[in-house]
Amino acid sequence: EDVQIALGKRLKGTTIGDPTVEGVRMGPLAGISQRNEVREKVQLLSKTQQIIIGDLEQFEVIGADKEKGAFLAPLVFLNDDPFNKVDCHNVEAFGPVATIMPYDNLDDAMELARMGRGSLVCSIVTQDDDIAREFVLGTAAMHGRILILNSDCAKESTGHGSPLPLLVHGGPGRAGGGEEMGGKRGVMHYLMRTAIQGSPTTLSKITNVYQQGGAQMETDVHPFRKHFEDLAIGETLITAKHTVTETDITNFANVSGDNFYAHMDATSLEGTIFEKRVAHGYFILSKAAGLFVDARKGPVLLNYGIDEARFTKPVYPGMTIGVKLTVKEKVDQEKRSEEDIAKGIVKWLVDVYDETGETVAIATILTMVKKKEQS
Repeated sequence: EDVQIALGKRLKGTTIGDPTVEGVRMGPLAGISQRNEVREKVQLLSKTQQIIIGDLEQFEVIGADKEKGAFLAPLVFLNDDPFNKVDCHNVEAFGPVATIMPYDNLDDAMELARMGRGSLVCSIVTQDDDIAREFVLGTAAMHGRILILNSDCAKESTGHGSPLPLLVHGGPGRAGGGEEMGGKRGVMHYLMRTAIQGSPTTLSKITNVYQQGGAQMETDVHPFRKHFEDLAIGETLITAKHTVTETDITNFANVSGDNFYAHMDATSLEGTIFEKRVAHGYFILSKAAGLFVDARKGPVLLNYGIDEARFTKPVYPGMTIGVKLTVKEKVDQEKRSEEDIAKGIVKWLVDVYDETGETVAIATILTMVKKKEQS
């Protein structure tokens, strides 16, 4: 009853007519044929449920002729037994028509949401994230998009019927079994896609992105001394080596504040995967940077961040590490102004290995590199 009253108040203020007229909130349907079809579906639905808000014939239109235009007033039905009176699940009135269906619990609500056998979008309004999770997992298979609305996002929400360009808009079953061509997904749908097979070296050359296992090219010039244009995909620096000591681990703990037991307490390692005090993963990355960086001023402008990093093998005191630094990818950047420095982003594959040649850490780091040509 509260829902009926609230909906009635909101819909009462919905003015219908020519959308170019000030104050009009709802325009016509797409055409007369659609209006007539919706009217027919409303008549069919009326056999098993009752209109409680709105009228199919009696409503006012502002700035237009009600009979000549494809106008309909918002209509709300009440179905008092939606599990047995199932026309509302099977008959689609493609217009401003909705049905209120009572339910006793969340299981009932999920079952009702599934009975349409496919929809573009479903909404649940709840402040309880546990309920939201159960509902989404229980109904997602029948809906292309689910909006979870609560007080945290209500003000910024685009609403139930507003698809966003980076989200799927389309649905299973009766919703059409497809996706509409919104945003980047729509563009990609019309692009040819081809799978390419080959050796890592060949694929690196074709894609302009270094593939692990591909050929690595060493040069006499440190890559940090080269401008953006001069760096080649697959170009690799093999660094000097460093033997890790307990002093390294202790000093890094003091500097970083990371005194995790596996690094600092050799007596607490029983039941862990570690044999003895282990070097910090971030020390390994930091020391790797110390090994591959050319510190003099040059084309490299700054460290732009890390895309990904994994620590694949423990490093203990006495182990020796080295680095293979490989140009993985180059991303050009446009100048924002005439005064801006012409530059690009270089992604580097950082492969840290031990004295046996086994990788102990692997990461993709980014640097901003100045171009030779500044015009």
